[in-house]
Amino acid sequence: MSLRATARIVADADGGLPLLESDGPLALRRTRTTGPYTRVTVVGAMSAPLGGDRLAIETEVRDGARLLVDSAAATVALPGRAAEPAAYDIRITVGDGAVLRWLPEQLVSAYGSDLRMRTTVELAATARLVLREEQILGRHGEETGTLVTRLTVRRAGRPLLDQELAYGPGAPGGWDGGAVLAGNRATGQLLVVDPEFEDKPVEPRPLTGNAVLAPLAGPAALVTVVADDALELRRTLDEALGILAPS
Repeated sequence: MSLRATARIVADADGGLPLLESDGPLALRRTRTTGPYTRVTVVGAMSAPLGGDRLAIETEVRDGARLLVDSAAATVALPGRAAEPAAYDIRITVGDGAVLRWLPEQLVSAYGSDLRMRTTVELAATARLVLREEQILGRHGEETGTLVTRLTVRRAGRPLLDQELAYGPGAPGGWDGGAVLAGNRATGQLLVVDPEFEDKPVEPRPLTGNAVLAPLAGPAALVTVVADDALELRRTLDEALGILAPS
C-alpha cells in the first residue's frame, strides 16, 4: 500500500516553532545548534519513498525568522509494489528579512526505483536562501534508478530559477554522456540567494573538480557539480558554501 504523508514546519522570528508536524515516514525534530538559527532535523521513521508514495514537506519561514533544516541520514528512493513513480514535494515560503538554510543529506536513487522530486520556493524580496541538493545515482556497485528533479524558485513574485534534471532509464538520451555526467554517479547544486549580491554580484569561476560557480539573473549564485562519489561531491559543495554563505 502506498503512503500519503505531509510534514509541516513554521518558524517565527523569536526562534519559536508554532508548527512542527510529523507525518508517516517524515519525523521532524527540533535539534540543538550553535549560532542564530532554529534547527529542525528530518528523521526517516521508515523506508521511503517507495514506488507510488506521495510525500511532502511544507515549510514557512516567517518574516525575520532564521531556520536551518537538515536531515539525520540520506534519503533512499526504493522500488515498491506500485507501478507508478513515487513523488516527493518540498514547498517552501521565506518571508521578508528571513533566512533559510536548507541542507539535507543526499538523495540516493536505488536500482529499480522511480522518483519525481519537486522543490518549489517562494522568496520575499529581502529573504535569503541557502539550498543544497545532492543526488547519488545508485548505491555502491549498482545501476541508478529513474530520477527526475525540478527546482523552481521565485523571488518577489518573479521567476529566479526553474530547472529540471532527469537521470536513469526513461530519461532523455544523453544524460550519461560527455556533455552531462560523463560517467559520474554523483551530482548536486548549491543555490544561494542574497540581496547583497545586487551590489556585489558573484563572479563566475570554476571550483575544485568538475564544478562551476555562476551568477544568476538576480541576487543569486548557483554552483553545479558532478563527481565520482558522494564524498567528493560533498567536499566540493562545502567549499562552495564556505565561499558564498559561510554562516
